Amino acid sequence: MTLGFHIFNAYHNDERTLESSLVWLSGKGPTIPNYSCERQGKSIMVIGGATSELTVSMGTLLELYRFPQLPLSVGREKGTICHTERAFSPTYYRDGDLVVGGFFPLLLYKLEKFPYWKMFYRHPRYDVKHHQWQPKHYYQVLALRFAVEEINRNTKLLPNITLGFHIFNAYHNDKRTLESSLVWLSGKGPTIPNYSCERQGKSIVVIGGATSELTVSMGTLLELYRFPQVTYGLFDPLLSDPIQFPSVYQMASRDTSLPVAMVQLMLHFKWTWVGLVASDDSRSEKFLRDLQEEMVRNDVCVAFIHKIFIVWTEDKHFHSRFLKKLSSSTARVIVIYGNTDTLLTLRFNEVPQTLLYRMWITSSHWDIAKKPGYIYFDNFHGALIFSDQTSKIPGFKHFLKTIHPAKDPEDIFLQNFWNTAFVCTSEIGKGDGAVCSPNASLDTLRLSYLDMTMSAQSYTVYSAVYAVAWALHEMFLVRSEMESNRNGNNSVTYPWKLHSFLKNIQFNNSAGNLVVLAEKNSVASYDILNYVTFGNDTEVLVKVGEFISEAPLGQQFIIQQKEMVWPRTWGEPLPSRCSKVCSPGFHIKAKEGKPVCCFDCAPCPQGQISNQTGKSCPEDQYPNRERIQCLPKRVTFLAYEENLGMALASIAASFSLLTVLVLWVFVKHRDTPIVKANNRDLSYILLLSLSLCFLCSLFFIGRPTAISCLLRQTTFGVMFTVAISSILAKTITVVLAFRATRPGSRSRRWVGSRGPIYLVVFCTFIQVSLCTIWLFLSPPFPDADTHSDPEHIILECNEGSLIAFYSVLGYIALLALGSFTVAFLARNLPDTFNEAKFITFSMLVFCSVWISFLPTYQSTKGKMMVAVEVFSILSSSAGLLGCIFIPKCYVILLQPQKNTKKFLKNNPIS
Repeated sequence: MTLGFHIFNAYHNDERTLESSLVWLSGKGPTIPNYSCERQGKSIMVIGGATSELTVSMGTLLELYRFPQLPLSVGREKGTICHTERAFSPTYYRDGDLVVGGFFPLLLYKLEKFPYWKMFYRHPRYDVKHHQWQPKHYYQVLALRFAVEEINRNTKLLPNITLGFHIFNAYHNDKRTLESSLVWLSGKGPTIPNYSCERQGKSIVVIGGATSELTVSMGTLLELYRFPQVTYGLFDPLLSDPIQFPSVYQMASRDTSLPVAMVQLMLHFKWTWVGLVASDDSRSEKFLRDLQEEMVRNDVCVAFIHKIFIVWTEDKHFHSRFLKKLSSSTARVIVIYGNTDTLLTLRFNEVPQTLLYRMWITSSHWDIAKKPGYIYFDNFHGALIFSDQTSKIPGFKHFLKTIHPAKDPEDIFLQNFWNTAFVCTSEIGKGDGAVCSPNASLDTLRLSYLDMTMSAQSYTVYSAVYAVAWALHEMFLVRSEMESNRNGNNSVTYPWKLHSFLKNIQFNNSAGNLVVLAEKNSVASYDILNYVTFGNDTEVLVKVGEFISEAPLGQQFIIQQKEMVWPRTWGEPLPSRCSKVCSPGFHIKAKEGKPVCCFDCAPCPQGQISNQTGKSCPEDQYPNRERIQCLPKRVTFLAYEENLGMALASIAASFSLLTVLVLWVFVKHRDTPIVKANNRDLSYILLLSLSLCFLCSLFFIGRPTAISCLLRQTTFGVMFTVAISSILAKTITVVLAFRATRPGSRSRRWVGSRGPIYLVVFCTFIQVSLCTIWLFLSPPFPDADTHSDPEHIILECNEGSLIAFYSVLGYIALLALGSFTVAFLARNLPDTFNEAKFITFSMLVFCSVWISFLPTYQSTKGKMMVAVEVFSILSSSAGLLGCIFIPKCYVILLQPQKNTKKFLKNNPIS
């Protein structure tokens, strides 16, 4: 038997590597998956994998066909001259019957860009250095360790079984994350897929997923083996997809109420102009979308939105540009959301930047702790943090006091954390700091490194460990239904069997709280913490409020403003607005194309006061001179008590008495020729109607009532109709009397008859009919005019039907026009007491008054309309009285010699 070989070039590119693998599987022809053109049955093994990345890229495809792959240098510690050295990821392992894997972002590595791409002037290992040690994340490691030790001491939970753990560093890099996952699966030896060098049957579950990206990166590999992965990071709806992520379980509560809580805080302090900063991932994208929708519903505007890619956190130029953008923004309040590692650019930079005294609003998942020695980090002094509400875990504070590197010399993470936290070194002559004190304790550390009470993320890790323990407990209770293989004295437990128990897990933790998976969990409630820094490089978190999502509406948000500490230079809560508040007397005028929070200030329109939108006063109120508040309107009408009403009433009464006096003169001299001329009865009717016309104007004065509103226009219309029809009848009488003097004229039978009286009755009947229809269909009624006068409510009579009102006036105008026409034609008829000239002049005055009345009436409002109509009634009635009867009274009273038959006989024109 002979062996052959087929040599391929291995590219440092996933696509090209997969292409080479397909060529190896398919032959020299087309690369058709699941079909080989040549060498059927000859291909047996692949030798390659100069790096772990190549091994993983090739193994993804080769594993589908169960092809063995022997890596060349996996696990090799030394690199070649042109490759960076690769050591195993730092880990900490504690043995147990079953082992829980923990992946936490404790260290960030940074690889400097090579200055030259063709040749190296120095070894690549000098370009690899730690970017940042993240001490706050070690808090989650301690929570996991505390939970494991507590479970192992509990005789009722997993009796006779001990839990161990294996801690790994989780990198924000797909290749490094896969490497850590392979180490977890394969052991400390070479990372060989499908082969574990150690701990056969002990690895059962992974607790990690500080971010969704880490969860997805690890899940790609862990899902091949159906390893359960319990995440403690922010809840992500995308990870709840049972088809795409069947082995991922989220312990964090849903944070759908976080946007509502943050907007409630903005509304409380009237912050309507807010900047948004978030990491560029799907979870932050959904949060920004929900937050913007909630802000729009409450008229809070977004000043800017800035997304940060994790690759930008190492770019100093980006850092400077980003801070310049923040400092140039007028927004005093900025919301930060995302994972710690993506937002490192805001926290740590080698070059100090200008102080940005803003109000920062964030969640507890972003590590806001201070970096020692950086004074400019006071930027975050006074920040407000929304932290998931958790309960105090008994025994945790005492547990922290027992932690010391001397007790766990193998824990590389604890040693690094200890050295950084206490600024010391574990060995003499190693490092720049002093030798660590053997009596040091974690309870003496400041907030930068550790909280003595369990934080939200650590609480979730603690609950996740207990969830795994209770799932294992339930699984062992039904051991008879499980399949297990035995290898020597070790029992192998299949991790995939744990899924059915994790899905339905439900228990009470040591704090007495019910713990369920996030898919079944209710929305979270939050404590509002105030971040305070001090000059001695210490810091503290102070609870100043809370948001209870399940509380009744209006009682969810609680804040203790007096307990708050504000950013430097603030001293008090400052507004964050796009535009300044409009001065008194001005209202908001929206800018076209700008958010609703950006506006101009324009003077308030008539009847409005200044607020955010230019609020209108109620109908019974009016704005004061400054237009900042509404004052009650005073009720007004044409009253007898005021000067105008008193003058008009006096004039009406005087003219009415004068008319009665004229009537008395005519009655007293009823047998004289001047009274008998032109129908004495019509004169009596005219004088009586004129007297009533003067009196009917009194209905227009005083507080309008239902009776006065019904009578004022109808009485006025009927009385004037009687007067004008009487004048028309008198004019016709003059014409008939002149024609009766002609021989054979038929007009003689009408002279001295009752015909003119019938004419007055007929004309008046038509007007009475119009008024009756008016009162029946749409009668006048008392009304209040709140618009004509901005400071008064004018009580008036609503005419009901303007058509009926103008029909009454039109009918009077028609009679007046007829009287004027007939009188004008008869003005030159020869007669000693011919009234045609006086009637012509009186009707000219009458028509002039009422023609002037119409435009004046339409242009005035309120009680002045009433005054105009009263004045028109008085002036037109006075015109009729003066032009027709004053000349006759002059003759009767002052020249009685002309009022005799003898004078008439001697008069040549009689």
